[in-house]
Amino acid sequence: KSYHGLDKLSLNNIIQDNTYMKDYLSYRLMREFGVDTPLCSFVWITVNGEDWGLYLAVEGVEDSFLQRNYGRDAGELYKPDSMSFGGGGPGNGKGFNMDDFLKRDEETDGTEESAGGETSSAPAGGNMPGGFDPAQFSGGGNMPEGFDPPQFSGGEGGEQPNADGGSSRTRGFGGGGFDFGGIFGGMGSSDVKLQYSDDDPDSYSNIFGNAKTDVSKQDQKRLIEALRKLSANEDIESVVDVDEVIRYFVVHNYVCNGDSYTGSIIHNYYLHESDGQLAMIPWDYNLSFGTFRSADATEVVNDPIDSPMEVSDASDRPMWGWIMASEAYTQMYHQSFAEFLDTVDIVGIIDEACGLIKSYVERDPTAFCTYEEFETGVATLRTFCEKRSESIRGQLDGTIPSTDAGQRADSSALIDASEITISAMGSMGGGKGGEDAAGFGGPGGGFPQGGGRGETDRENASAPDGDAGGESGRPTPPDGGAGRSGGGMPAFSGGKMPSFSGGDMPEFSGGDMPDFSGGDMPQPPGGEGGDVPGGGYGLQTWLLFGGCAVLLLAAILFAAKYRRK
Repeated sequence: KSYHGLDKLSLNNIIQDNTYMKDYLSYRLMREFGVDTPLCSFVWITVNGEDWGLYLAVEGVEDSFLQRNYGRDAGELYKPDSMSFGGGGPGNGKGFNMDDFLKRDEETDGTEESAGGETSSAPAGGNMPGGFDPAQFSGGGNMPEGFDPPQFSGGEGGEQPNADGGSSRTRGFGGGGFDFGGIFGGMGSSDVKLQYSDDDPDSYSNIFGNAKTDVSKQDQKRLIEALRKLSANEDIESVVDVDEVIRYFVVHNYVCNGDSYTGSIIHNYYLHESDGQLAMIPWDYNLSFGTFRSADATEVVNDPIDSPMEVSDASDRPMWGWIMASEAYTQMYHQSFAEFLDTVDIVGIIDEACGLIKSYVERDPTAFCTYEEFETGVATLRTFCEKRSESIRGQLDGTIPSTDAGQRADSSALIDASEITISAMGSMGGGKGGEDAAGFGGPGGGFPQGGGRGETDRENASAPDGDAGGESGRPTPPDGGAGRSGGGMPAFSGGKMPSFSGGDMPEFSGGDMPDFSGGDMPQPPGGEGGDVPGGGYGLQTWLLFGGCAVLLLAAILFAAKYRRK
């Protein structure tokens, strides 16, 4: 079956997006600049005559997408990812089972054998520090004896070591430098970074295990050889669609998406391979425009185009690194950026979309924000893009440094964006932009607005005022509710974490979740209230990190259990 030639649609419920258009704008900019991009459209959903509200319908990147963009001989398609929790489709978390996830520690002795035959005590899926036993949480709620929070960090000064001995920035949420890869392990695995390691297909399980097409051994061999040449900067034009990938990175780096290939959690892209030549396809930009980390607005607006987001060592992300490794390719990239700014009417697209959807936003029965917050979010997005364009023009003409090192050495010419509140556009952390940003959105910033992002694959969807047939088990939106809480999601007023009374929160039997009351959290080395020796973080910072880690885990479990269909 197909719908107007499409074999799959993903319905994005527009969580964490007060503008209603961060995804939409990112896809439009990609398409306007000639990047192969999934189609998208705002849709008004009704189920059995009942309004469910405004969604964004996004074309599934599968067979119909491949045929539309590449013809019958479309090549192979992958979605490299080491943390798929759902979404349907082959290689995209379709087989994820929450019960199995929760029972994983009961079914293993906690040891794994590495490729070299050595054993590790780290639990599957995460590089937890040696000696840390999650079972110690049960009963008393105290952090385990000997638990050393600094083991989570990847170096001094917020720098993370990479495979080549260099470092990558981990500015994270508000520049805190917290390394999520230290907890969840695979977020920064070499295959997801598209690094070559060896010729064994098993070394690329996060690629081949997430194939969207049927892949043969010959396909695997061809892709591995392409990654080898890519990592070695060898014969680039034979293994990379140069113009396509440069155009992709122009738009991608413009919109500052930290939840991506250039971010600290490396995912949210598709990899297309045809005859050994690679290209990237955009996906999931709801946390673009700096809202993944809710960082200082001036920092995000001036994000350096030659060392974007979390990448300070280009060789750590070889699909990006080849551009910076060659003066000729860097010049092509800069010329393409100038072309993008000169030919794509970014603010015009924002105003056009706002005019299209504003009446639907105003009557959306399951909205995650108020109409006033929508208006503020759109105005903030418009100002952000104006200042972002101004900064990039300065970076291209040399009046503003275009690298992170250059901006650290001289910040005098940076565009001032202190009046922008990043979280007004909707954010992961729900905090404030500017000087208040820290950790998960800064002091008082609370937890993410809403819950987990929910995208549902549907065979039928409609344009505004249309209708879409229902699916069994889909929850009913609340009557007149201001928060989009279908599927059991609570409305998070004011960006605060709600009180989970009445059993809404997943049950953590046996006291699995630690109780931080009464000062049970251990002190890092250095004494009470002091700094960690060697210039590390102080007690308050580690308390914040520990609390954030627990809240993040709780949110993941909650989102997985109550995810809106």
